[in-house]
Amino acid sequence: MNPATEQAYQQTIGQQAEIIQQQQARIAELEKKVEELTAQVARLSKNSSNSSKPPSSDIVKPPKPPPAAGGGKIGGQPGHQRHERPPFPPEQINQIIDYRLDRCPDCGVRLRPRREPTRTLQQVELPETPLVITEHRAYAAWCPCCHRTHYAPLPPEVERAGLVGPRLSALVAWLKGAGHCSFSTAARFCRDVLGLRLSRGQLAKVIAKASAAMGPAYDTLAQSLPAEPYLNVDETGHKESGDGLWTWVFRARLYTLFKIDPSRGSEVLIETLGREFCGVLGCDYFSAYRKYMGDFDILVQFCLAHLIRDVKFLVDLPDPVTAAYGRRLLEALRQLFHVIHRRETMDPKRFQRALERARDRCLKVGKRAPPRTEARNLAERFRRHGRDYFRFITTAGIEPTNNLAEQAIRFVVQDRHVTQGTRSPRGRHWCERIWTAVASCAQQNRSVFEYLHQTLVAHFAGQPTPALLPAGP
Repeated sequence: MNPATEQAYQQTIGQQAEIIQQQQARIAELEKKVEELTAQVARLSKNSSNSSKPPSSDIVKPPKPPPAAGGGKIGGQPGHQRHERPPFPPEQINQIIDYRLDRCPDCGVRLRPRREPTRTLQQVELPETPLVITEHRAYAAWCPCCHRTHYAPLPPEVERAGLVGPRLSALVAWLKGAGHCSFSTAARFCRDVLGLRLSRGQLAKVIAKASAAMGPAYDTLAQSLPAEPYLNVDETGHKESGDGLWTWVFRARLYTLFKIDPSRGSEVLIETLGREFCGVLGCDYFSAYRKYMGDFDILVQFCLAHLIRDVKFLVDLPDPVTAAYGRRLLEALRQLFHVIHRRETMDPKRFQRALERARDRCLKVGKRAPPRTEARNLAERFRRHGRDYFRFITTAGIEPTNNLAEQAIRFVVQDRHVTQGTRSPRGRHWCERIWTAVASCAQQNRSVFEYLHQTLVAHFAGQPTPALLPAGP
């Protein structure tokens, strides 16, 4: 090869090497861009089935499940036990109307009575005027010694109640709190159903009295929280005159307490539960709980349902290596629940050993992550807090999920959609107390209306407030 040809050849080789180098740089740049876009698409594709997002945030709703095989008709099904309402006992019946038949409706022959049970139909009705209006009169008397007019004192409970008595006050409080009614809706109910016109200002006074009446019981529950052996905790947003606050829920075995605070941080947990909380905290993986756990050596049970959704998110990613890691971990978690579902068929010791083996397998699979960002993040969580997802296996009475707190907070979310939040600290305290009363009465199978009535009667009479915390055995 002559020198000119060789020089041209080397020049061509150099140009091609430069082009290859540029293409490799471009490929690396595009691969990085693809990875970034893939991660962005994955974040945007999160929904209620593979993350902690609420179902209301799903842009595309998941398809409805197919109907059951056979497509049975709505209503009671053949072979199912019939459920009927029990009749009212005799002491509750206010009036009895008898109907007798003297002649046969077919041939007109005179009928003879028979000793057979009567056919009865019990009907419940509202009285035409459901209100009882009492006028309390204090007569005047003249004192010839001090030359003054004196009036007979009214009973203190009557003075404190004012226009609206305790039972009607309890009804207004129920409508506003448990019924999610606005002041306008409560006023229309009183006007259209009860025949009583009450202004928004008068209704606000009634609510303020009910809130004050529930204050001591609420404070007692707040003081009892640090001594609970197990608490489920969650939080959701709250609006107050446009400002963003947070509603915290603390659910114990027999009661639930709500607390509205400007902060979503761990200082709320310190203020409410203290620095030496000795129970177990059931919660999600939010940073405030991890900080509280780490700073004060608190035992937690992280929500296993949230973990499963995070694993499902990995399975849905387009990267096959990450998805394979997610499938392995999801299968290990399925095996754990398979053991849980066989509890009735195993003796306690064998069941405990099987649970611990299934837990150890989940931890082993979770820690062995491929070199992918999403997988490594979850593996780091398993290394640092893996056992805190399975504390229910070794501690009796603990739920593996945080569903109890999430169920309790659902009522608050519904109320937030209807009322659009509060406008003052007074309204904030009302919400905390009525939500606490509604949730706690539901846990104890108590009537929240009867509790409100008893509380208002005691408040107007200056007597101790009925407790929301059940008495011990």
